[in-house]
This record gives sequence, C-alpha cells and structure tokens, in this order.
Amino acid sequence: MIKNNHLCDILCPRKFKEIQQINVQLGDQMGDQKLLNQRFVDTVIKPGKYFDKNGLFLRVKPGGSRKWVFRYTHNGKRPEMGLGNAKIVKLSKARERTLKALIQVKDGIDPIGLKKNTKSIPTFEDAALKVFEINRPSWRNEKHSAQFISSLKAYAFPKIGGLKVDKIETKDIFSVLNPIWLSKAETASRVRQRLSTVLKYCKAQKWRSDNPADRDIIQILPKQVRKSNHMKSMDYNEISSFILNVKNSDAGATTKLALEFLILNASRSGEVRHAKWQELNENIWTIPSERMKAGVEHRVPLSERSQKILEEAKKVSLGSEYIFAGYKRDKPLSENTFNKLTKELGYDVHTHGFRTSFKMWSQEKTSVSKEIAEKQLAHSLNNKVEAAYARSDLFEKRKKLMEDWSEFISLPQTKVVSIDG
Repeated sequence: MIKNNHLCDILCPRKFKEIQQINVQLGDQMGDQKLLNQRFVDTVIKPGKYFDKNGLFLRVKPGGSRKWVFRYTHNGKRPEMGLGNAKIVKLSKARERTLKALIQVKDGIDPIGLKKNTKSIPTFEDAALKVFEINRPSWRNEKHSAQFISSLKAYAFPKIGGLKVDKIETKDIFSVLNPIWLSKAETASRVRQRLSTVLKYCKAQKWRSDNPADRDIIQILPKQVRKSNHMKSMDYNEISSFILNVKNSDAGATTKLALEFLILNASRSGEVRHAKWQELNENIWTIPSERMKAGVEHRVPLSERSQKILEEAKKVSLGSEYIFAGYKRDKPLSENTFNKLTKELGYDVHTHGFRTSFKMWSQEKTSVSKEIAEKQLAHSLNNKVEAAYARSDLFEKRKKLMEDWSEFISLPQTKVVSIDG
C-alpha cells in the first residue's frame, strides 16, 4: 500500500484514516495480483497495458514511450486520466497522484473536470470576499459582517490569501491559527470558524474535496484554557452610589446621561449608543430588530427618570440623529466609552454586568416572575415550543417593574424599599 509521509497526512488524522481504508478495500480486491516495481517500469519495452493498483496502469506504446494512466468510474463512465511520462514521474509519485485522484472520485468529484477548471479556481482572498458579499445581507448588523472580513484580512490573508483554494492544506490553516490560538483565544476561534465557512463554500463549488479548517484542526493546536464569559457585575445595592459618582465625575454630559440610561433600562451598550430619536414614541423606546442580539424588535417602557434623561440629552445633542452622540455629531458614542469611565472611577465591573445586577435585584427584591425580567432583558426562550406561544412582550408588567427599578437605584443604599409584584 502507498505510505504518504507528507505533513498534511500527519496533520489530518481523519483524512489519513480515510486513505488507509481505501488502501485496505482496494488491496483486498486485488488479491494476489503482482504489483509493478520501478525496475520493470524503467526497462519494459513491449507495447501494452501493465496494471499496478487502484486503477493505475502503465501504458507502453510502440516506439517505447511510457505513460501513467489512472482509470476510474464516474457517473457511469470509465474515463482515463493521464498522470505523466513514466520517464519523469516515478512509480511512487504516480501512486501518490492516483490515491489523491481516487479520494476525489470517492467524494463525487471528477478529477479530470477539476483539472480542466484549475485556471478558474480562485485564491483564498477572492473566495473569502465572495462569501462575505453572499452572506452580508443575512448577518445581524454591519459590525458583525465587518468583523468577519476584517479578522480574515488581519490574520489569514497575509499567509494564505494568495493561495489557490485547492492548494490550501492543513499545515496552512495551522500556520494561521497557531500564533494566536493561546494569546487571542476568542479571536482565534472565530477566525477558524470563518476560515471553515469560506472553505465549505469552496467545497460546495467543487474546488476542493475537503475542509481543513473544520473542527478536526483543534486536535493539533495547543489546548486552550477557557475563561469564564460572565461579565463582572456590581451588587445592586451599590448602584445608587455608583450613579452619584458618575454624575460627579469629569466625564462628558452625554456619557453620564447615556450610562445612567443604560442602567435604568437594563440595556446593552450598543442598543443605547446607537439609539436614535426616531425610535421614541409616547414614552416607549422601540429598538429595531437589526440592532437586537436576538434579531427581534424590542419595546422598552421608559420610566420617569429615563424621560428626564432624554429631555437633558436633547439639549446637548446639537441636532444629531443619535440620542447620545459622540464627539462628532453624526457619530454615536464609541464602543469603549462606558467601560473606560467605570474603570476611571475605580470600579472593576463591565458595562454588560449592570444587566446582571438588574436580574439579581428582580429575583431577590421583587416577586415578579422570571419571564417578565427576561422579557425586559430581551432574552430568547430556549424552549422552542414555549417560545412559539409566548408572543406577548408583557409590556404593562414591565412598565411597573422598570419604574420600581428606577426608584430603587435612585435611593441612598441605606434605605430599603418594599416592592410588590
């Protein structure tokens, strides 16, 4: 049987096992058939066909020319594929090429047709840009789509961007991921997923027969130590004093108002930073689906304090379409604005953690059902059957809950408030 010692076989245990299985199956079919050897190939002059294995044979023509041929079955036909002049291509190399073509046949690919289309096979960079444009309309938002292509530009294109997609091997994917696999674990995992997405597309186009960026690559990469994804939160009893410190800080007026507004409504950072005046109507803030994590429009009942914040924000917005505009009137606050301020004030918490604070408060200080708090947080139900019937957004109940939350975090932490569900 052919022993392939190439790096790709070392790095691809599944593909190597597949090759072994093909060898065993075809070897059993051959029985005691005598295989060719290099000495015979170099000396034979009698015209004819001399068979080796796996569909490989040596064709000797009158005059002494010798050529390698691979015969296979595809779509009910028995085509023959030339593998090179036997004076140049050694027996071992012919067997290697045969095995590669045989795997393509097994995957439903015609190796002759693939060879003819080689000139039209794109580079990885071209394929990635194509996948980006195809999927762009279906992604949740511009940020998500931008991250897809920017991460590939940063980590993949410099190393494999110029390679034809049919030439990319496991070692190439390894070279992209290994330098960042431990130092930038989360980024590296996402890059692998995006590499895999591109190569799945290439496989569907029959430009290649496998996907070396699938999850099997993880087996040869260093083991990552996963960190907790929980964002650091603040005890809900400390929030009132925190808000007071925010108000007394040197931060800009818009930043102060926006951070308090975020806490009051248990919202995500992006939902608040990109909020627009047109989303407000009669004390209701309606966040469009494209800006929601679950991809569903979300109505937020605005408490009295939230309404006052909006009145103050209007005075400093200078006509911007954004409720909380950044330094440039036509741009929202930057992504790290809130976390930067909390750190400057000496708090080891993440902005997203205020949602956890709200949830803990609703569980421990109120008698409202978990479902009401989850609706305010715009969390999706894991149970699909339950989700199909839970069509109400429980707006009126959430309206009272958020007024109670506003009152609670406006009180000095030494006071206690009794809240009825």
